[in-house]
Amino acid sequence: MNSSLVTFVLIFTALSAIHLLYILVSRLQKDKDYTGIGFRIKTWWGMLFIFCLATLINPVVSLLSLMALSFFALKEYFSMIRTRKADRRLFLWAYLSIPLQFYWIYIEWYGMFIVFIPVYVFLLLPLPRLINKGTLGFLRSVSATQWGLMLMVFGLSHLAYFQFATPEYGAGLVLFLVVLTQLNDAVHYLASIYFGKRKVVPTANPNLTWEGFACAFVATTGVSYLIYPYFTPLTPIFGLFSGVLISLAGFFGSLTVSVLKRDLLIGDDDKFAALQTSYLSRVDSLAYTSPVFFHVIRYFFDFM
Repeated sequence: MNSSLVTFVLIFTALSAIHLLYILVSRLQKDKDYTGIGFRIKTWWGMLFIFCLATLINPVVSLLSLMALSFFALKEYFSMIRTRKADRRLFLWAYLSIPLQFYWIYIEWYGMFIVFIPVYVFLLLPLPRLINKGTLGFLRSVSATQWGLMLMVFGLSHLAYFQFATPEYGAGLVLFLVVLTQLNDAVHYLASIYFGKRKVVPTANPNLTWEGFACAFVATTGVSYLIYPYFTPLTPIFGLFSGVLISLAGFFGSLTVSVLKRDLLIGDDDKFAALQTSYLSRVDSLAYTSPVFFHVIRYFFDFM
């Protein structure tokens, strides 16, 4: 309890300093767009609040919060898809799978947790679309729904499993993962603003540049090596390797969701601009870093 409280105070102090710096810089440099950083800072405050409740009170708080986050992220994803009336029952089944996925976490049934969405939902999801709904648009609606479940629910649900898989180290591992993922995104964004020239995918996200990726990779790897002894029981090699892993996974997550949004919202620029500040844009990296980090740690370390 004392170590958790000290961690909370340190993070609160650091986040307050970052927030103050953001306010000052955004007012002094009005020619640059810091909107993305502003929304990320708001996200960080929310994550800190959840971490405090989950660590100091009950880990179930974290599970319920992440379940709600998965629901809203999936809801926004569905809002981007061109749907037909026949797809409504399909979406209802998708929503119903969310509490079941998190229930497997609550009862610590890892076997069902890991196969429920990739196997059982994949096999059963087409049923409501098959019954009296015709064949038109079947493949598009079913595959798009399953893809959204894998990304927004299955990927994010790994964050909730850490504290149940290893109660002793779970909170620290989650905090370590979230801090590095958000740091990677923030450094990439800022580096791209100041000296990013070579865009990775110019048509999807102008804020993703190779210069930003290089800076984020170095910063995330370095910070990972510095902070891993305070948050995790990892070895020095894995402390360094974790930074590399999280940076790469976070980059691919941001890149994939950016291309996905552009593909689904071609010709709807107003809606695309609004989604830059949505739940979907805030969890794109975590949807990739969470399962990758979880399974690598679980494979190599017995405490998971």
